Amino acid sequence: MKDSLSRPVHRWPVRITHWVNLFAMTCMFMSGWEIYNASPLFDFRFPPAVTLGGWLGGAIGWHLALMWLLALNGLCYLLWSLFSGHFRHNLLPLRLSALRRDIWLALTLRLQHRDGKYNAIQKLMYLGVLVLGLLLVLSGLALWKPVQLSWLVALFGGFDIARYVHFFAMAAVGLFVIIHLLMVIIVPRTLWAMLSGGKREG
Repeated sequence: MKDSLSRPVHRWPVRITHWVNLFAMTCMFMSGWEIYNASPLFDFRFPPAVTLGGWLGGAIGWHLALMWLLALNGLCYLLWSLFSGHFRHNLLPLRLSALRRDIWLALTLRLQHRDGKYNAIQKLMYLGVLVLGLLLVLSGLALWKPVQLSWLVALFGGFDIARYVHFFAMAAVGLFVIIHLLMVIIVPRTLWAMLSGGKREG
């Protein structure tokens, strides 16, 4: 028990991959919006001020370069989480009864935040964003190499559907980021914990 309390809230691999992920995801969003603008799915375009690349070719260059950084960073996080027990101790198990309880507590503004212990809603969000990340990677590969990976394109139901899957998965990750930022504003000490490691509560 003493060992557990002496550990920081966020160990250094989590902190490093978190900030690398922030940089890579921001650039991926912005370059992706520039790519979207070249062939919009819907009746709107993203303002040039929030896009990256300047033109379609430049945006694709940025998107592919950051894709490798994001993939490597994600692989490092997954491997460390599996072998260190991070997944097992912090994100699992996720029980339906605990999720129902914590949703009710959140809706009635009684859900408490304990440093070093994820509630069921946090577990669901973190596991969910990992699934969304996998969906983004697979749909992105289908869009990048539709001929070479025709089986993957077919799995999504065609190139056009893969574009919609990629867009909506990106939008869902964006919603996760917005909620994540709101939580940081509500509990600002979580930002310091992600910078310094923080101290685990008893």
